[in-house]
Amino acid sequence: MAGKVLILMGSRSDAEVMAEASRALAALGVPCMTTVASAHRSPARTQKLAREAEAQGYQVIIAGAGAAAHLAGVVAAETVIPVIGVPLASSPLSGLDSLLSTAQMPGGVPVAAMAVGKAGAKNAAFLAAQILALSDPALREKLKELRRKMAEEVAASAEDLS
Repeated sequence: MAGKVLILMGSRSDAEVMAEASRALAALGVPCMTTVASAHRSPARTQKLAREAEAQGYQVIIAGAGAAAHLAGVVAAETVIPVIGVPLASSPLSGLDSLLSTAQMPGGVPVAAMAVGKAGAKNAAFLAAQILALSDPALREKLKELRRKMAEEVAASAEDLS
């Protein structure tokens, strides 16, 4: 069985975007748990979730947040489990502030930064699956099959243009 992924979001209002990650993981058969944990409004809860994630069997954490977007960084500071940040467009800056907050981490506390929004959430799930697939041959084959299907879809849509 594939490892587990913990999906955190800064606010309940982020659920629609972050559902892209849980749907992609479910399609690959990767178990995940999603919950709200704010770096600013519930820092003790956030730190507890991050500190206990490894003991709970999680192998990758996906953290989605908007505006200041400190969630992924706070989580990364509390664990050595890979953290993937998903910047969300919830401020007047349309996610640029979130992207920079997610990407600009100090040396030694890495966060993998995805694209802003739904594509970022979906890619976070695929990156998490690729990390887990390093030790899960069955998951690796599912990812290879998914890529084959994507290539076939592109080829089929190209043929429709003639």
